[in-house]
Amino acid sequence: MKKLLYIFAFIPTLLFSQHTIQGTFSPAEEFTYAFLYKASPTSLSYLNRGKVYENGSFTIELDSTVTAGMYKIVYGVPEDVNNFDFIYNGKEDIVLTFSLNEGLDFKESTENTLWESYTNSMELVNMTISNFYTQNSTDKKAFKDIFKTLKDTQTAFEDAAKGTMALTFIKANRPYIPTEFEDLTTYSNNLKKTFLQNLDFGNPLLQSSDFLTDRVMAYVFGLSTTNSNDVYKEHIDTVAKSIGPNNMVIKTSLLEYIWGKMLNIENVEVANYISDTYLLKLAKETNNKDLYEALMTSKNSAVGTIAMDFPITYEIDGEPVNTSLHQLSGAEHYLLIFWSSSCGHCMHELPILKTFIEDHPKDMKVVAFAIEEDQENWKKTIPQFPGFIHVLGLEHWDNPFVLAYGVNSTPSYFILDKNKKIIANPLEIEALQKVLEGLK
Repeated sequence: MKKLLYIFAFIPTLLFSQHTIQGTFSPAEEFTYAFLYKASPTSLSYLNRGKVYENGSFTIELDSTVTAGMYKIVYGVPEDVNNFDFIYNGKEDIVLTFSLNEGLDFKESTENTLWESYTNSMELVNMTISNFYTQNSTDKKAFKDIFKTLKDTQTAFEDAAKGTMALTFIKANRPYIPTEFEDLTTYSNNLKKTFLQNLDFGNPLLQSSDFLTDRVMAYVFGLSTTNSNDVYKEHIDTVAKSIGPNNMVIKTSLLEYIWGKMLNIENVEVANYISDTYLLKLAKETNNKDLYEALMTSKNSAVGTIAMDFPITYEIDGEPVNTSLHQLSGAEHYLLIFWSSSCGHCMHELPILKTFIEDHPKDMKVVAFAIEEDQENWKKTIPQFPGFIHVLGLEHWDNPFVLAYGVNSTPSYFILDKNKKIIANPLEIEALQKVLEGLK
């Protein structure tokens, strides 16, 4: 009986502590928890967390249900920036250190130390290649020796990685290796032509990691001496073609990521090119309603786009005037405000804004688009703002123009130039005042 009890006492350990992730974060005071997620091609699934102690150490237990694959540790917010991914083969403990200054280093884990050693080795060889071309060298023997080292390094790591998950990444990263001397222009062109050729966009392991995203972003943004919009579009077309027609989910994900980056750098032309050429169609084909709505909202409200037109009816000396946003004229700038007479925050900010505009006169007209369920309270409120052009938008949040502009809170501000192009979308009244002060 004692033997049976002895065996049962160890069952929880076998179930709940098969392997561990042990790590040390520095500086320790910058961290609180390490959150573990299982990565898939389409999502992240939360699994567990480890408290970060005063010395920066943490431990996350991995039970037998944690299967081999790609995993991610999130250590701060925003989560999409403060994280790193790693390989777990279901057979080993993982020990790592992570420093905000020095980055990630794996101390124990065959899979991850192999991949880390490989990337470090390839970085050293690539630095040698860069130095060779920087010095404008034409030494053919040195050229041959450098690329022999590159080839030997790749081969050695592929051999060492046989039977591991890391081999997938090492093969996907196979470099271009010239067979004879090439000047910088020829080498750069050939490197660009072959940069995506070893990527298997259908591989679930690659899809679940950051590898494909990093590789594609390096291609789109890094492999050109001139980042013109025509070059960006050419690179994006190449990426889409390389992914192929059978990997719609990963194609949508990667192109959406590039689209988002273009919006972040306010390159509306290329963002709209991605949307119009690829993403709108992919969103429909994959029934991704959220993406479709985001794309349409961006086309209507992103900085750099022409603001969507809508009808305007107001009175001058008691006479109705029927016009539209695009037909308004006589000002260098227009301030479009989405607000509501039932919004306490609006009723606090709009009087402040009215006084500010009066104290800082500009060649500007204010269009106040009210998001209302009925017109009764709106009619009582608008006399407080006699200098504004008032627009009544019924149906509240379901108003089609509210939806088109992507307005999800009030007040929301858009500053337009005389051609009705959106030049700013400040989120707070303080930011709005700064922009208005800078208008000529």
